[in-house]
Amino acid sequence: MSTQTPVNLVDIEARAFERLPRETADYFAGGAEDEVTLRANREAFDSLLLRPRYLVDVSERDLRTTVLGTPVEFPVLLAPTGFQALAHHDGEIATARAAHRAGTIMTLSTFSTFSLEDVQRATPGPKWFQLYVHKDRGLTRSLVARAHMAGYQALVLTVDVPVLGRRERDIRNGFVLPPTLRVANFEFSAGEGMYETDEDTGLAQFHRGLREPAFTWKEVDWLASLSPLPILLKGVLRGDDAAIALDHGIKGIIVSNHGGRQLDGVPASLSMLPGVVDAVNGRIEVLMDGGIRRGSDIVKALCLGARAVLIGRAYGYGLAAGGHAGVARAIDILRTDMIRTMKLLGCPSVHQLGREFIG
Repeated sequence: MSTQTPVNLVDIEARAFERLPRETADYFAGGAEDEVTLRANREAFDSLLLRPRYLVDVSERDLRTTVLGTPVEFPVLLAPTGFQALAHHDGEIATARAAHRAGTIMTLSTFSTFSLEDVQRATPGPKWFQLYVHKDRGLTRSLVARAHMAGYQALVLTVDVPVLGRRERDIRNGFVLPPTLRVANFEFSAGEGMYETDEDTGLAQFHRGLREPAFTWKEVDWLASLSPLPILLKGVLRGDDAAIALDHGIKGIIVSNHGGRQLDGVPASLSMLPGVVDAVNGRIEVLMDGGIRRGSDIVKALCLGARAVLIGRAYGYGLAAGGHAGVARAIDILRTDMIRTMKLLGCPSVHQLGREFIG
């Protein structure tokens, strides 16, 4: 990171916006339509208050936990974000190295700009692979087999994108992925076949050509039959959907509204978290993403029952601001914030966090 060291994630975001072209910055920052859900993700954290306990020994603190049996140094995982070379030429390789340095799990997007094999070879840290069920079932089968063979430890199935949300910043900007950008897990460039319409972006057209909108629980069962890797569902907001997942062998739920980039007007992920946690009643692990910007945000999510949280834009801005060092700095800021919050809260271990700490 150059010149003055960023002191929080707002500083890192500002640095990223200085370095990125406007249309690229808007691609990363924007949400769907009126961006109601995008704002709600932050507002939910801001409105939830903490209730500290004092006269507690907080001279030592323990952030360590496990997620699906994998030890992590603190309960922050890196969410899947596509096309990371738009932010920095080292893309997902830089992100993977920062995740390994931090002792946590990186989730690689299907739409990564380095292949899943290259990212796995870059660092020995634990990784999950995010995917969709594509119209071409052979393509889906191949991706699962490659992830299993490469040593990925879980599959993260994104369920909230039957079609791409209407991202009006991208429409106004005429955003198109550059033809030089590779979708490394496929055999074509990111810009291939992209075109604009008055109603949609080239990116939406690109997704529409691949995605299977007739995706149901039947396809979840089919996906589970392809490998022994555990499956997490990402994009669940309802307790009844989470309860159904138990009957289909799902090992984890990621409560998520896709960072406000899909259906606008749905509630904040944080506000839906308790209902999902109560529905599964400890039978599978529940994680969440959406709006994490402070260590206190992580603590609030854990108090409401999340096993861990995932960050996306937070490290993406770090990547744009300074490559590997920028991602590492974003993670370090969150870790330091979380330690301070837990000490001030009077809770020395993440395993002691619970709803009694919510005001």
